[in-house]
Amino acid sequence: MNNAESSTVASRLTWFKSSYSGTEGGDCVEVAAAAAGVHIRDSKAAAGPVLTVSRDAWAGFVGLASSERCV
Repeated sequence: MNNAESSTVASRLTWFKSSYSGTEGGDCVEVAAAAAGVHIRDSKAAAGPVLTVSRDAWAGFVGLASSERCV
């Protein structure tokens, strides 16, 4: 998928910002679930590239991330 296709797909999705993103900007990640998979983007570059992973891959990532202690 090229950037033009990513922007078109991104504009039709409902995006959710990470609860770990602070109000001061910085490192912000947004995700949007769709039938094709889970889309991930940098909230500071909403028109930029979108990474798409399968629902299974996303579930595995979230499972691993939630089982680790953040320091």
